[in-house]
Amino acid sequence: MPPRLSLLKASSWLSGPSCSPVAPFLVPFLQRPQQQRFASILGSLSDNPGAYNKKIRRGRGPASGKGKTSGRGHKGQKQHGKVPRGFTGGQTKYEITHPARGLGFENHWSVEMSPLNVDRLQSWIDQGRINPSRPITMKELNDSRCLHGVKDGVKLLARGSDQLRTPINIIVSRASATAIAAVEAAGGKITTRFYTPQAIRRVLRRSTDPLESLQMQTEPSAEATPDVPRRKFAYRLPDPTSRKDIEYYRDPAHRGYLSHSVREGESPSLFFKTPGQSKVPREGVPNKRKAVAKAAENKLW
Repeated sequence: MPPRLSLLKASSWLSGPSCSPVAPFLVPFLQRPQQQRFASILGSLSDNPGAYNKKIRRGRGPASGKGKTSGRGHKGQKQHGKVPRGFTGGQTKYEITHPARGLGFENHWSVEMSPLNVDRLQSWIDQGRINPSRPITMKELNDSRCLHGVKDGVKLLARGSDQLRTPINIIVSRASATAIAAVEAAGGKITTRFYTPQAIRRVLRRSTDPLESLQMQTEPSAEATPDVPRRKFAYRLPDPTSRKDIEYYRDPAHRGYLSHSVREGESPSLFFKTPGQSKVPREGVPNKRKAVAKAAENKLW
């Protein structure tokens, strides 16, 4: 193979007296293509130490350590075939005779409330992201990003209750006793309201309102003012149907919106009656006991 000219010699040869001067960076492109040989490294390529495990070769004689029975031992099902996980010889499986208690249970009646602490609410008010002069509903909480993704409702909790100093009027799904005391101590008002998942979506879309959840009216309300007209909504919020929810929102201790339906001395429970409570006879309807006693007096024998 003819030797390759170096770049220095080629540049001096091309820039001689019989040739026109050429820029040095064009010299490699003007040379004839020459073959250049490099030492091959393909034969020395190998993996890093520990990159893979060496394959176990079974049945290659007793010297290999895995010869004769190939590591399966003598006789039995484990040598002749495969055994599924948990197989105990054909009897009742262990998972059935000794089940794991408490695993896989799902309570279909549980609700997922979005927690809202008092200190976070006060922080949003201080930043001007929530107007405390107007009623605070989940619509305002969602629009101000104080809550993210309301699923089954909002529960007011009392973390940082000593930081609340602004009187507010808030409407939530549930509230703890300490949070209720903190809101009322600051001069505010709290009301718990029942929501269904569909009602929550309508409230967030502004199709209904917890305060004005009446059907759309054709005439303006008398309470509306020219400055602040009352809005009309196409839907109204549903009321609870289960006994557990009805009793919760009938309880004045929870500040439920149905607490006005509980009479004085009456329990919010629908199952237990207040002691001494009896049916009041209606006017014009004769008492059954008196009618039976009067009929017995008229009998001859």
